[in-house]
Amino acid sequence: MTALAGTGQLVRLALRRDRFVLPPWLLVLGLLPAGVANAYEQLYPTEAMREPLTATVGANPALAVLLGPAFDLSTPGGFTAWRLLGFHAVVVALMVIFTVTRHTRAEEETARYELLASGVIGRYAPLTAAVLVSVGAVTLGGAFAVSLLLAAGLPVAGSVAYGAALAAAGWTFTGVAAIAAQLVPFARTSNGIATGVLGAAFLLRGLGDASGEVGWLSWLSPVGWAQQLRPFAGERWWVLALSAVVAVGTLGVGYVLLGRRDAGAGILAERIGRTHAAPSLRSPLALAWRLHRGSLIGWSIGVAISGAAFGAIALGIGDLIGDNPTMREIFMRMGGSEVVIDAFLAQIAGMFGMIVAFYGVQAALRARGEEVVTRLEPVLATSVTRLRFVTSHLVFALVGSAVVLLAAGLGAGVAHGLRAGDVAGNAGAMLGAALVQLPAIWLVVGVAVVLYGFAPRRTSAAWGIAAGFVLLALFGPVLNLDPALVDVSPFSHVPRLPSADVAVAPLVWLTALAAVLFAAGLAAFRRRDIG
Repeated sequence: MTALAGTGQLVRLALRRDRFVLPPWLLVLGLLPAGVANAYEQLYPTEAMREPLTATVGANPALAVLLGPAFDLSTPGGFTAWRLLGFHAVVVALMVIFTVTRHTRAEEETARYELLASGVIGRYAPLTAAVLVSVGAVTLGGAFAVSLLLAAGLPVAGSVAYGAALAAAGWTFTGVAAIAAQLVPFARTSNGIATGVLGAAFLLRGLGDASGEVGWLSWLSPVGWAQQLRPFAGERWWVLALSAVVAVGTLGVGYVLLGRRDAGAGILAERIGRTHAAPSLRSPLALAWRLHRGSLIGWSIGVAISGAAFGAIALGIGDLIGDNPTMREIFMRMGGSEVVIDAFLAQIAGMFGMIVAFYGVQAALRARGEEVVTRLEPVLATSVTRLRFVTSHLVFALVGSAVVLLAAGLGAGVAHGLRAGDVAGNAGAMLGAALVQLPAIWLVVGVAVVLYGFAPRRTSAAWGIAAGFVLLALFGPVLNLDPALVDVSPFSHVPRLPSADVAVAPLVWLTALAAVLFAAGLAAFRRRDIG
């Protein structure tokens, strides 16, 4: 038997399992660029409005941090690449990270790998199958984006470069995920390592693009490489070689590490636990705290730093938007105010609300993770009831989301206050702007709880639903989508603080609907079979 025996069968199995998971990712990659390119004609109908964009945006470090370098905004393609390519590079990176982990480390953690390994499966077949599925998915997504950009009438070279940039970013982070999967024995930790690398890459790209003095930092980031390919702005095809070399190198390291560890183990040795549990662990809530604390602390620190970065640049946002009535109108529709800086802060608060929703889903589905790896049965064999078990995890989905939001609001408020000369006032305003996002987040978490109760094997759909809500709220106003469609997203109903007055009614009905979803999901969980 060869080391790659059974790879084809595992690829088919992975594609069958992911038939509902991968298509939404690919739709995001393909549909948004064409939509933004078409919207550009409406935003900037005349050459006089287009010509000054590149110089104005290029001189604004705030937008350089958020979106990357502006090479040529005088064309629909150049504007689309500036507006979306950095975001899409992050999307494809997350897609391949989760895909590789799901079909490698997660399989070993749940002991399904042992069942597969009992057949004719080579040592390297699972990793190879995961890599093939990931690389194939991002390549298909890139080709889909190219086809729709061409259909929108954009130049061939720029369209191909855009799709190639997406695919190359996916190839690189496939290798990163392959290494992370070998280092630790748990899928959550593996995902955490790989997404940490992604976060560092995004930060390096932002710092490099915002300051000419450290512009070289962008060249240390795979996210930066995607943008430095310069679709629709004098394509630099040689940049693809950087991604190819790093992708091959990281995959090679991943295979070497795989050959040096045992199945189910990681290269980094686990710490030996205590013989007897500490008194502080003798309750479901205490155990849940032990399981969630690393994620909660990591998320809180990450969003606090990000919030501070955005808050620090808020004063400079008016330099771009204030002089363009069309952009001002679009931005106000997204932020809900006549004051540009307050609208920007409102948009930042809304963005963090959308981000923290994914933390809420992650925390809620931790209960499903414990069930899948068969750690739930020993807990229920004691006096712990099903309801106590699941609510101990949902506490962190509900209260933990509030903690993470407070960290984001505090970081943004303090940083903006230091520059504006009013720390207390701005910190309080941003804390309020952050907390009003909670009802929408709880509703998203409620959807995850319903899936956990009624269709536990379909809980991964909660991620797709959350992403759909985010995309509708984020891009619906810009693309002039039907308001009824945009209103499907709970984030579309959140008051846009600090630039608007508090509207209590949507907060009340969002919370009530979330409570109904929680009650339905918990009732279903109490009655269904475990597993």
